Amino acid sequence: MKNVAPALTDLLAHALGGRPPIRLRAWDGSQAGPPGAPLVVLRTPRALRRLLWQPDELGLAQAYVTGDLDVEGDLSDALRTLWDAARERGLHPPAPTPAARARAALLALRTGAIGPRPPAPATQARLSGTLHSKTRDKAAISHHYDLSNDFYALLLDPTMAYSCGYWASDDPAHTLADAQRDKLDLICRKLRLTPDARLLDIGCGWGSLTLHAAEHHKARVDAVTLSAEQRDHVRALVTGRGLDDRVRVELRDYRDLDSGGYDAVATVEMGEHVGDAQYPAFAAVLHRALRPHGRLLVQQMSRGANAPGGGPFIEAYIAPDMHMRPLGHTIGMLEDAGLEVRHAESLREHYTRTIDAWRDRLETLWPQAVDLVGEETARVWRLYLAGSSLAFAERRMGVDQILAVRPAADGSAR
Repeated sequence: MKNVAPALTDLLAHALGGRPPIRLRAWDGSQAGPPGAPLVVLRTPRALRRLLWQPDELGLAQAYVTGDLDVEGDLSDALRTLWDAARERGLHPPAPTPAARARAALLALRTGAIGPRPPAPATQARLSGTLHSKTRDKAAISHHYDLSNDFYALLLDPTMAYSCGYWASDDPAHTLADAQRDKLDLICRKLRLTPDARLLDIGCGWGSLTLHAAEHHKARVDAVTLSAEQRDHVRALVTGRGLDDRVRVELRDYRDLDSGGYDAVATVEMGEHVGDAQYPAFAAVLHRALRPHGRLLVQQMSRGANAPGGGPFIEAYIAPDMHMRPLGHTIGMLEDAGLEVRHAESLREHYTRTIDAWRDRLETLWPQAVDLVGEETARVWRLYLAGSSLAFAERRMGVDQILAVRPAADGSAR
Protein backbone atom coordinates (compact mmCIF):
# COMPACT_ATOMS: atom_id res chain seq x y z
CA MET A 1 0.00 0.00 0.00
CA LYS A 2 1.19 3.52 -0.86
CA ASN A 3 0.51 6.73 1.06
CA VAL A 4 0.26 4.95 4.38
CA ALA A 5 0.89 8.07 6.49
CA PRO A 6 -2.02 10.18 5.10
CA ALA A 7 -4.41 7.25 5.48
CA LEU A 8 -3.30 6.67 9.06
CA THR A 9 -3.55 10.37 9.90
CA ASP A 10 -7.13 10.49 8.64
CA LEU A 11 -7.99 7.39 10.65
CA LEU A 12 -6.44 8.86 13.78
CA ALA A 13 -8.41 12.08 13.32
CA HIS A 14 -11.64 10.08 13.35
CA ALA A 15 -10.53 7.89 16.24
CA LEU A 16 -9.32 10.77 18.44
CA GLY A 17 -12.01 13.27 17.61
CA GLY A 18 -9.40 15.74 16.35
CA ARG A 19 -6.32 15.99 14.17
CA PRO A 20 -3.29 14.37 15.84
CA PRO A 21 -0.67 16.95 16.94
CA ILE A 22 2.17 14.98 15.34
CA ARG A 23 3.58 14.39 11.89
CA LEU A 24 3.78 10.79 10.67
CA ARG A 25 6.30 9.21 8.33
CA ALA A 26 5.57 5.63 7.33
CA TRP A 27 7.82 2.85 6.05
CA ASP A 28 6.77 3.65 2.46
CA GLY A 29 8.28 7.15 2.77
CA SER A 30 4.92 8.97 2.85
CA GLN A 31 4.36 11.77 5.36
CA ALA A 32 1.33 13.57 6.74
CA GLY A 33 0.55 15.98 9.55
CA PRO A 34 1.30 19.58 10.48
CA PRO A 35 4.73 20.87 9.34
CA GLY A 36 7.08 21.48 12.25
CA ALA A 37 5.25 19.07 14.55
CA PRO A 38 7.18 16.25 16.26
CA LEU A 39 7.93 13.58 13.66
CA VAL A 40 6.89 10.03 14.54
CA VAL A 41 8.40 7.40 12.28
CA LEU A 42 6.69 4.05 11.70
CA ARG A 43 9.54 1.87 10.48
CA THR A 44 7.57 -1.32 9.86
CA PRO A 45 3.94 -2.53 9.81
CA ARG A 46 4.81 -4.32 13.05
CA ALA A 47 4.47 -0.97 14.85
CA LEU A 48 0.78 -0.89 13.92
CA ARG A 49 0.39 -4.56 14.79
CA ARG A 50 1.68 -3.88 18.29
CA LEU A 51 -0.81 -1.05 18.69
CA LEU A 52 -3.69 -3.20 17.44
CA TRP A 53 -2.90 -5.82 20.06
CA GLN A 54 -2.03 -3.28 22.81
CA PRO A 55 -3.74 0.06 21.96
CA ASP A 56 -2.39 2.05 24.91
CA GLU A 57 0.76 3.47 26.51
CA LEU A 58 2.31 0.03 26.81
CA GLY A 59 1.76 -0.74 23.13
CA LEU A 60 3.43 2.53 22.15
CA ALA A 61 6.32 1.78 24.50
CA GLN A 62 6.77 -1.71 23.05
CA ALA A 63 6.87 -0.29 19.53
CA TYR A 64 9.37 2.37 20.59
CA VAL A 65 11.84 0.23 22.54
CA THR A 66 11.99 -2.38 19.76
CA GLY A 67 12.64 0.31 17.15
CA ASP A 68 9.43 -0.41 15.22
CA LEU A 69 8.45 3.18 16.01
CA ASP A 70 10.83 6.10 16.44
CA VAL A 71 10.77 9.83 17.09
CA GLU A 72 13.05 12.25 15.28
CA GLY A 73 14.18 15.21 17.35
CA ASP A 74 13.76 15.67 21.09
CA LEU A 75 11.73 12.82 22.56
CA SER A 76 10.64 14.88 25.56
CA ASP A 77 9.20 17.56 23.26
CA ALA A 78 7.18 14.91 21.41
CA LEU A 79 5.83 13.48 24.65
CA ARG A 80 4.96 16.98 25.89
CA THR A 81 3.06 17.69 22.67
CA LEU A 82 1.02 14.50 22.99
CA TRP A 83 0.29 15.10 26.69
CA ASP A 84 -0.75 18.71 26.06
CA ALA A 85 -3.10 17.62 23.29
CA ALA A 86 -4.78 15.05 25.49
CA ARG A 87 -5.06 17.46 28.42
CA GLU A 88 -5.75 20.84 26.84
CA ARG A 89 -7.40 20.08 23.51
CA GLY A 90 -9.54 17.39 25.06
CA LEU A 91 -9.23 14.76 22.37
CA HIS A 92 -12.00 12.43 23.56
CA PRO A 93 -12.48 9.55 21.12
CA PRO A 94 -16.07 9.29 19.88
CA ALA A 95 -17.81 5.93 19.85
CA PRO A 96 -16.70 4.27 16.58
CA THR A 97 -19.39 3.78 14.00
CA PRO A 98 -19.69 0.54 12.00
CA ALA A 99 -18.31 2.41 8.99
CA ALA A 100 -15.30 3.63 11.00
CA ARG A 101 -14.62 0.11 12.23
CA ALA A 102 -14.76 -1.15 8.66
CA ARG A 103 -12.31 1.53 7.47
CA ALA A 104 -9.89 0.70 10.28
CA ALA A 105 -10.08 -3.03 9.54
CA LEU A 106 -9.49 -2.46 5.83
CA LEU A 107 -6.51 -0.17 6.49
CA ALA A 108 -5.01 -2.66 8.93
CA LEU A 109 -5.35 -5.41 6.33
CA ARG A 110 -3.87 -3.31 3.49
CA THR A 111 -0.90 -2.14 5.57
CA GLY A 112 0.02 -5.61 6.81
CA ALA A 113 -0.84 -4.80 10.42
CA ILE A 114 -3.08 -7.85 10.72
CA GLY A 115 -1.19 -10.82 12.11
CA PRO A 116 -0.15 -12.74 15.21
CA ARG A 117 0.55 -10.80 18.38
CA PRO A 118 4.22 -9.75 18.41
CA PRO A 119 6.17 -11.10 21.38
CA ALA A 120 6.79 -8.74 24.28
CA PRO A 121 10.24 -7.13 24.13
CA ALA A 122 12.99 -8.95 25.99
CA THR A 123 13.45 -5.92 28.25
CA GLN A 124 9.93 -6.16 29.67
CA ALA A 125 9.83 -7.47 33.23
CA ARG A 126 8.50 -10.96 33.79
CA LEU A 127 7.70 -11.44 37.45
CA SER A 128 5.76 -14.23 39.09
CA GLY A 129 4.58 -15.08 42.57
CA THR A 130 2.59 -13.19 45.17
CA LEU A 131 2.73 -9.40 44.93
CA HIS A 132 5.38 -8.02 47.31
CA SER A 133 6.44 -11.40 48.59
CA LYS A 134 10.13 -11.43 49.50
CA THR A 135 10.98 -13.51 46.44
CA ARG A 136 9.06 -11.29 44.03
CA ASP A 137 10.39 -8.07 45.58
CA LYS A 138 13.94 -9.37 45.17
CA ALA A 139 13.26 -10.20 41.52
CA ALA A 140 11.74 -6.74 40.93
CA ILE A 141 14.79 -5.01 42.42
CA SER A 142 17.15 -7.25 40.49
CA HIS A 143 15.35 -6.46 37.20
CA HIS A 144 16.24 -2.80 37.58
CA TYR A 145 19.35 -2.51 39.70
CA ASP A 146 21.31 -5.55 38.53
CA LEU A 147 21.24 -4.29 34.95
CA SER A 148 24.93 -3.34 34.79
CA ASN A 149 27.13 -1.48 37.23
CA ASP A 150 29.12 -0.16 34.28
CA PHE A 151 25.98 1.26 32.68
CA TYR A 152 24.98 3.06 35.87
CA ALA A 153 28.54 4.37 36.22
CA LEU A 154 28.21 5.84 32.73
CA LEU A 155 24.88 7.48 33.55
CA LEU A 156 25.39 8.73 37.11
CA ASP A 157 27.91 10.93 38.92
CA PRO A 158 31.07 9.40 40.45
CA THR A 159 29.26 8.59 43.74
CA MET A 160 26.73 6.48 41.77
CA ALA A 161 23.88 8.30 43.53
CA TYR A 162 20.74 7.13 41.75
CA SER A 163 18.24 9.52 43.33
CA CYS A 164 17.24 13.16 43.19
CA GLY A 165 20.11 15.58 43.70
CA TYR A 166 19.90 18.88 45.57
CA TRP A 167 20.86 21.81 43.36
CA ALA A 168 22.04 24.41 45.83
CA SER A 169 23.24 26.72 43.07
CA ASP A 170 21.97 27.86 39.67
CA ASP A 171 25.52 28.43 38.48
CA PRO A 172 25.99 26.54 35.19
CA ALA A 173 29.30 25.33 36.58
CA HIS A 174 27.41 23.50 39.37
CA THR A 175 27.53 19.90 38.22
CA LEU A 176 25.52 16.75 38.85
CA ALA A 177 28.28 15.59 41.19
CA ASP A 178 27.96 18.84 43.16
CA ALA A 179 24.18 18.38 43.42
CA GLN A 180 24.54 14.83 44.70
CA ARG A 181 27.18 15.86 47.24
CA ASP A 182 24.88 18.66 48.41
CA LYS A 183 22.03 16.14 48.75
CA LEU A 184 24.16 13.80 50.87
CA ASP A 185 25.26 16.71 53.07
CA LEU A 186 21.63 17.80 53.46
CA ILE A 187 20.54 14.33 54.59
CA CYS A 188 23.39 14.01 57.08
CA ARG A 189 22.64 17.46 58.53
CA LYS A 190 18.97 16.64 58.92
CA LEU A 191 19.88 13.39 60.67
CA ARG A 192 22.39 15.28 62.89
CA LEU A 193 25.03 12.63 62.39
CA THR A 194 27.94 12.81 64.82
CA PRO A 195 31.11 10.68 65.08
CA ASP A 196 30.24 7.07 65.93
CA ALA A 197 26.50 7.65 65.49
CA ARG A 198 24.81 4.46 64.31
CA LEU A 199 23.07 4.85 60.93
CA LEU A 200 20.90 2.29 59.15
CA ASP A 201 20.73 2.86 55.38
CA ILE A 202 17.78 0.85 53.98
CA GLY A 203 18.05 0.42 50.22
CA CYS A 204 21.61 1.70 50.08
CA GLY A 205 22.01 1.61 46.30
CA TRP A 206 25.63 1.89 45.25
CA GLY A 207 26.57 3.28 48.65
CA SER A 208 26.68 7.03 48.10
CA LEU A 209 25.05 7.92 51.44
CA THR A 210 26.67 5.03 53.32
CA LEU A 211 30.17 6.05 52.25
CA HIS A 212 29.55 9.78 52.69
CA ALA A 213 28.24 9.30 56.24
CA ALA A 214 31.16 7.05 57.20
CA GLU A 215 33.90 9.15 55.58
CA HIS A 216 32.72 12.70 56.26
CA HIS A 217 30.71 12.28 59.46
CA LYS A 218 32.53 9.25 60.96
CA ALA A 219 29.23 7.44 61.45
CA ARG A 220 28.98 3.68 61.87
CA VAL A 221 26.72 2.43 59.10
CA ASP A 222 24.72 -0.73 58.50
CA ALA A 223 23.60 -0.77 54.86
CA VAL A 224 21.13 -3.18 53.28
CA THR A 225 20.05 -3.82 49.70
CA LEU A 226 18.27 -6.52 47.69
CA SER A 227 20.67 -6.14 44.75
CA ALA A 228 23.67 -8.47 44.74
CA GLU A 229 25.54 -6.24 42.29
CA GLN A 230 25.04 -3.23 44.54
CA ARG A 231 26.17 -5.13 47.64
CA ASP A 232 29.35 -6.34 45.95
CA HIS A 233 30.06 -2.86 44.56
CA VAL A 234 29.67 -1.18 47.97
CA ARG A 235 31.69 -3.83 49.78
CA ALA A 236 34.59 -3.34 47.38
CA LEU A 237 34.50 0.43 47.93
CA VAL A 238 34.32 0.02 51.71
CA THR A 239 37.40 -2.18 51.72
CA GLY A 240 39.24 0.01 49.24
CA ARG A 241 38.69 3.09 51.40
CA GLY A 242 39.62 1.38 54.65
CA LEU A 243 36.13 1.59 56.14
CA ASP A 244 35.58 -2.04 57.10
CA ASP A 245 35.56 -1.07 60.78
CA ARG A 246 32.75 1.46 60.18
CA VAL A 247 30.52 -0.02 57.47
CA ARG A 248 28.67 -3.31 57.13
CA VAL A 249 26.80 -4.09 53.90
CA GLU A 250 24.30 -6.92 53.66
CA LEU A 251 21.91 -8.45 51.14
CA ARG A 252 18.76 -8.26 53.26
CA ASP A 253 15.04 -7.57 53.01
CA TYR A 254 13.81 -4.79 55.28
CA ARG A 255 11.36 -7.31 56.78
CA ASP A 256 14.33 -9.31 58.08
CA LEU A 257 15.89 -6.44 60.01
CA ASP A 258 16.04 -7.57 63.62
CA SER A 259 18.20 -4.98 65.34
CA GLY A 260 17.27 -1.58 66.72
CA GLY A 261 18.76 1.23 68.71
CA TYR A 262 19.98 3.21 65.71
CA ASP A 263 20.61 6.91 66.15
CA ALA A 264 19.45 7.52 62.59
CA VAL A 265 17.71 5.67 59.76
CA ALA A 266 17.68 6.75 56.13
CA THR A 267 15.78 5.29 53.22
CA VAL A 268 16.34 7.13 49.95
CA GLU A 269 13.85 6.36 47.17
CA MET A 270 13.29 2.82 48.38
CA GLY A 271 9.81 3.26 49.87
CA GLU A 272 8.27 3.34 46.37
CA HIS A 273 9.13 -0.36 46.05
CA VAL A 274 7.42 -1.42 49.29
CA GLY A 275 3.82 -1.50 48.06
CA ASP A 276 0.75 0.27 49.37
CA ALA A 277 -0.63 -2.50 51.56
CA GLN A 278 2.83 -3.22 52.99
CA TYR A 279 3.76 0.39 53.82
CA PRO A 280 2.31 0.45 57.36
CA ALA A 281 4.49 -2.58 58.21
CA PHE A 282 7.48 -0.81 56.62
CA ALA A 283 6.80 2.29 58.73
CA ALA A 284 6.68 0.06 61.81
CA VAL A 285 10.12 -1.34 60.91
CA LEU A 286 11.48 2.21 60.64
CA HIS A 287 10.06 3.06 64.08
CA ARG A 288 11.40 -0.13 65.65
CA ALA A 289 14.89 0.41 64.22
CA LEU A 290 15.31 3.78 65.95
CA ARG A 291 16.23 4.47 69.55
CA PRO A 292 14.08 7.04 71.39
CA HIS A 293 14.89 10.49 69.96
CA GLY A 294 16.43 8.78 66.91
CA ARG A 295 15.88 10.56 63.60
CA LEU A 296 14.48 9.23 60.31
CA LEU A 297 14.98 10.64 56.82
CA VAL A 298 12.71 9.30 54.08
CA GLN A 299 13.33 10.57 50.55
CA GLN A 300 10.51 9.26 48.40
CA MET A 301 8.69 9.94 45.16
CA SER A 302 5.04 10.93 45.32
CA ARG A 303 2.13 11.70 43.06
CA GLY A 304 -0.64 14.22 43.21
CA ALA A 305 -4.03 13.26 44.65
CA ASN A 306 -5.55 13.16 41.15
CA ALA A 307 -2.41 12.53 39.11
CA PRO A 308 -1.08 9.25 37.73
CA GLY A 309 2.04 7.75 39.23
CA GLY A 310 4.56 5.78 37.24
CA GLY A 311 2.22 4.28 34.65
CA PRO A 312 2.24 1.01 32.69
CA PHE A 313 5.56 1.64 30.95
CA ILE A 314 7.57 2.30 34.11
CA GLU A 315 5.91 -0.61 35.90
CA ALA A 316 6.62 -2.99 33.01
CA TYR A 317 10.17 -1.91 32.16
CA ILE A 318 11.74 0.05 35.01
CA ALA A 319 10.29 -0.49 38.47
CA PRO A 320 7.85 -3.42 38.56
CA ASP A 321 5.32 -3.33 41.39
CA MET A 322 6.27 0.19 42.47
CA HIS A 323 3.66 2.34 44.18
CA MET A 324 3.52 6.09 44.69
CA ARG A 325 0.98 7.96 46.76
CA PRO A 326 0.35 11.60 47.71
CA LEU A 327 2.80 12.96 50.28
CA GLY A 328 0.11 13.36 52.93
CA HIS A 329 -0.77 9.67 52.80
CA THR A 330 2.84 8.69 53.49
CA ILE A 331 3.11 11.16 56.37
CA GLY A 332 -0.09 9.73 57.83
CA MET A 333 1.31 6.18 57.79
CA LEU A 334 4.56 7.29 59.42
CA GLU A 335 2.60 9.05 62.15
CA ASP A 336 0.36 6.01 62.62
CA ALA A 337 3.54 3.97 63.26
CA GLY A 338 4.36 6.24 66.21
CA LEU A 339 6.82 8.59 64.52
CA GLU A 340 6.59 12.36 64.85
CA VAL A 341 7.04 14.08 61.50
CA ARG A 342 9.03 17.26 62.02
CA HIS A 343 9.64 18.53 58.50
CA ALA A 344 8.85 17.83 54.85
CA GLU A 345 10.63 19.40 51.90
CA SER A 346 9.72 19.08 48.24
CA LEU A 347 12.59 18.53 45.81
CA ARG A 348 10.41 18.21 42.70
CA GLU A 349 12.18 20.85 40.60
CA HIS A 350 15.50 19.36 41.65
CA TYR A 351 14.49 16.02 40.14
CA THR A 352 13.74 17.55 36.74
CA ARG A 353 17.23 19.00 36.71
CA THR A 354 18.79 15.75 37.95
CA ILE A 355 17.05 13.63 35.33
CA ASP A 356 17.99 16.08 32.58
CA ALA A 357 21.64 15.72 33.62
CA TRP A 358 21.28 11.93 33.32
CA ARG A 359 19.60 12.38 29.92
CA ASP A 360 22.46 14.54 28.70
CA ARG A 361 24.97 11.89 29.73
CA LEU A 362 22.98 9.13 28.05
CA GLU A 363 22.73 11.01 24.75
CA THR A 364 26.34 12.13 24.84
CA LEU A 365 27.56 8.61 25.58
CA TRP A 366 24.94 6.78 23.51
CA PRO A 367 27.34 4.45 21.63
CA GLN A 368 28.94 3.34 24.91
CA ALA A 369 25.51 2.78 26.48
CA VAL A 370 24.45 0.59 23.57
CA ASP A 371 27.70 -1.38 23.82
CA LEU A 372 27.04 -2.01 27.53
CA VAL A 373 23.36 -2.97 27.56
CA GLY A 374 22.22 -3.26 23.96
CA GLU A 375 20.08 -1.05 21.73
CA GLU A 376 16.72 -2.10 23.18
CA THR A 377 17.67 -1.43 26.81
CA ALA A 378 19.26 1.89 25.86
CA ARG A 379 15.99 2.88 24.15
CA VAL A 380 14.07 1.88 27.29
CA TRP A 381 16.20 4.31 29.26
CA ARG A 382 15.88 7.07 26.68
CA LEU A 383 12.08 6.81 26.92
CA TYR A 384 12.13 6.45 30.72
CA LEU A 385 14.25 9.53 31.34
CA ALA A 386 12.40 11.70 28.82
CA GLY A 387 9.01 10.78 30.29
CA SER A 388 10.16 11.11 33.89
CA SER A 389 11.64 14.56 33.34
CA LEU A 390 8.34 15.69 31.89
CA ALA A 391 6.29 14.13 34.71
CA PHE A 392 8.25 16.02 37.38
CA ALA A 393 8.26 19.26 35.39
CA GLU A 394 4.47 19.11 35.02
CA ARG A 395 3.86 18.21 38.69
CA ARG A 396 2.37 14.81 37.88
CA MET A 397 5.10 13.34 40.08
CA GLY A 398 7.00 14.77 43.03
CA VAL A 399 9.77 13.81 45.41
CA ASP A 400 10.02 14.79 49.05
CA GLN A 401 12.32 14.51 52.03
CA ILE A 402 10.41 13.67 55.21
CA LEU A 403 12.18 14.09 58.55
CA ALA A 404 10.71 12.29 61.54
CA VAL A 405 11.70 11.47 65.11
CA ARG A 406 10.88 8.52 67.35
CA PRO A 407 9.52 10.10 70.55
CA ALA A 408 10.67 8.88 73.94
CA ALA A 409 8.35 7.05 76.30
CA ASP A 410 7.41 10.35 77.93
CA GLY A 411 6.42 11.74 74.53
CA SER A 412 9.41 14.04 74.19
CA ALA A 413 11.16 14.40 70.84
CA ARG A 414 14.11 16.47 69.82
